[in-house]
Amino acid sequence: MRWACLFLCAVSGGQVLAQTVVPPSAPADGERVIETFNVGEKVYVRALAVDKARNSLWVGTSSGVNEVDLASGKLRNTFTRKDGLANEYVFGIGIDSEGQKWFGTNAGGASRYRSGEPGTWKTYFPMHGLADYWVYAFANDKQGKLWIGTWAGANQFDPKTGKFKTFVKELINEWVYGIDVDARGRVWFGTEGGVSMYDGKRWKAWTHKDGLGAPNVENLPASANTGLGTRSRHDLSTLSEGSLTYNPNYVFSIVATPEGEIWAGTWGGGAGRFDGSKWVNYTTRDGLAGNVVYAMARDEAGRMWFGTDRGVSRFDGKNWKSFTPHQGLLDAHVYSLAVGPNGDIWAGTRRGVARIGGK
Repeated sequence: MRWACLFLCAVSGGQVLAQTVVPPSAPADGERVIETFNVGEKVYVRALAVDKARNSLWVGTSSGVNEVDLASGKLRNTFTRKDGLANEYVFGIGIDSEGQKWFGTNAGGASRYRSGEPGTWKTYFPMHGLADYWVYAFANDKQGKLWIGTWAGANQFDPKTGKFKTFVKELINEWVYGIDVDARGRVWFGTEGGVSMYDGKRWKAWTHKDGLGAPNVENLPASANTGLGTRSRHDLSTLSEGSLTYNPNYVFSIVATPEGEIWAGTWGGGAGRFDGSKWVNYTTRDGLAGNVVYAMARDEAGRMWFGTDRGVSRFDGKNWKSFTPHQGLLDAHVYSLAVGPNGDIWAGTRRGVARIGGK
């Protein structure tokens, strides 16, 4: 199902199709899954981004991009290849310092969209300076430049000049899935081989040997779905013959908090928190829903949210709370998270999006 028939889909009587309001089954002390929006049985929601200037939610799926008005819940736009998107399978969404939307695609490069009547599109390929056709992450730095994570290194893009800088050998691993910029202006990268940091002059890296990722206490098999030269094996599955696997150096997501902490979501090693000197890792034994952490977000109250292979978890520094399909999620694998202006949490899964809120 297309998102064009998701939030609106008005029929006679004003009925809304593909939307499910979840019964209030959660305790009165906090959030619950308020509603879900189904995008189709085989459609994945890999990326979410809130555009505060337009008060909208951008949704990147495996079949296109949608813009939803957060005030009304109505669909504003749906974009596919016919509209100017390079590839319908979208893995990352970024909003640059000039308000332009960027969409990282699967083998289609990065497409930039400038809102307007009509909106305008421009797609970047390696021939333009982009590091690779596979694009997964975006982040803005203090100079107004956009950082882009790809499967062949990271780019720094200057919107004013339209020029790219590429970094490959400087990274601990060239397969970049997450990027964030801390309060000091340092850029952090989550890669398949660990975490890298660039302070504008020097590079530094951390791996499992440095404390990143929890130990393999369950004795899970190591994953072979990683490494240079294995592009055909990158199906982003964390299972091997139906069983969970372990690869703590593989970082799906990274978040820098205003307090100076760095969070890294790993494959099988849970969520790692770095205070500048040491890593502390959180797993299911602490309260995390699942040890594969695909996505993370920090809300205005300073709480961390984690999208895992077994649902969404919230951590306030002391206490944990999790949301799974039993609490209303459409699927246990949560690939993307975004925080709305009113504090609601949007979670992207296979089949659709869930809204968590109602404090």
